[in-house]
Amino acid sequence: MRSIFWHKNPYDLEKSEVLFRNKMIDNMLFQYANCKEYKELMNARGFDEEKIKSIQSIEEIPFIPTLYFKHHQMDSVPFDRFLTRATSSGTSGNKSVIGYDFKTLWRSLGMVLSIGRVHHLWSLRPCHYIILGYEHKGLLWGSPRVEEKAVAKTAYGFTFFAPALSRTYALKYKDGEYVLNLDEIKQKLIRYSKGKTPVRIMGFPFHAYWLLTKMKEEGISCPLPKGSMMAFGGGWKQYYTQRADKETMYALVKEVLDIPEEMCREFFGAVEHPILYCDCPKHHFHIPIYARAVIRDVDTYEPVPNKTPGLLNLLTPMINSAPLLSIMTDDLAILHDASECGCKINTPYLEILGRVGMEDITTCAAGAEKLVQAVMMEDAE
Repeated sequence: MRSIFWHKNPYDLEKSEVLFRNKMIDNMLFQYANCKEYKELMNARGFDEEKIKSIQSIEEIPFIPTLYFKHHQMDSVPFDRFLTRATSSGTSGNKSVIGYDFKTLWRSLGMVLSIGRVHHLWSLRPCHYIILGYEHKGLLWGSPRVEEKAVAKTAYGFTFFAPALSRTYALKYKDGEYVLNLDEIKQKLIRYSKGKTPVRIMGFPFHAYWLLTKMKEEGISCPLPKGSMMAFGGGWKQYYTQRADKETMYALVKEVLDIPEEMCREFFGAVEHPILYCDCPKHHFHIPIYARAVIRDVDTYEPVPNKTPGLLNLLTPMINSAPLLSIMTDDLAILHDASECGCKINTPYLEILGRVGMEDITTCAAGAEKLVQAVMMEDAE
C-alpha cells in the first residue's frame, strides 16, 4: 500500500496497520522538529526523538486535549505556507484555529475522493443545494488570513460531489454576523418539489429537525425529486439529550420531503481531526484507514476494551501543518467491533454518546443552536 491517503479502499484497516504506525511516528518526529510548543510538551512528558522512534503501539502516543488548541496556537509550518485556515468556534467563546498547507490538503483530497466513491456521494447529475448551516464566505481554499468555520468549509465542499445549479444557506453572513433565515429555505423546498431536479440538503440536524417539524405542523409536504439526498453534520452537541433518535429523524425526512432512509447520510469530524467519517447503510461511523480511535477511561485515561464507554481519543497522521496526530476530544463514545454492525465494512465503528459538558467549550454548532432558539422564542410570542 503506497499511500494510505490515496488508497482505493478507505476501510482496508487490517492491511494498513504497520504503515499507519510508521506514518504516525514520522508525523510525530516532524511535529517534534518543527513545532516548538509541541517539542516542549513532549519533553515535559519524557519523550525525545529516540523514545518516539521506539513507540510500539499508537496508544503510547501522548494525546493533546482539543481544549488546549482553543487557547494555544500550534503550527508546524510557516504562516505563508498555509493555503487556508479553519476555526472551530461558534458565535462566541474560545476557538481552535488550524492552518492547512499543500501536503495536508493533498492528503485530504485523496481521502474525500475515496470516501465519496464508497458512500455513493459522487454524481454527474446537477442538483440544487440547501445548506442548513453557515454561508461560505469565499473560495474553498482562500487566503490564509481569512478565518472561517470548519463546518462552513465542509458544507461548501459537500456541494462539489455533484454539479451545483444553486446554493441556498440557512445562516447568511450579514453586517458582521450570521442571520438565520429558515423561511427562505422552506419556500425553496416548496418550489423545488414542483420540479425534476434533485435537491441535496446538508446541515446541522437540529436545524433540519426544527424546520421539518414546523413544516409538518403547518401541513406542508414537499416530495422532492428522485435522487434527492439529506446529509447531516455537526451533531446535536450539548443539546444531545434533546436530540431526536435516528428512526424519528429519518421518518420525518421521509414524511415531509419523501427522501428515503437510504438517501440520508450523516458525517462526523472536528477541526482538530478533519477526517471524513461517513455513516454506513446501518448509520454507523466506521473507522477509515486514515485514522484510529482509542477509548480511554474518564479517570485514568487508560485504554478500555471495545463496547466500553469512555473519552474519545482520535489519531491521524494526515495533518502536516499542526501537531494534531493524537487529540483527546470532549466526546464520550463507544468503539464497537465490526461484527456488531452487519454492513459490508469490516472495521470497528464509533458510537458517539455525547459531550462531557466542559463549560469552557463553545462549538460552532452551539452558536447556531442559539440562533435557532431565538427564532423559536419569537414564534412562541
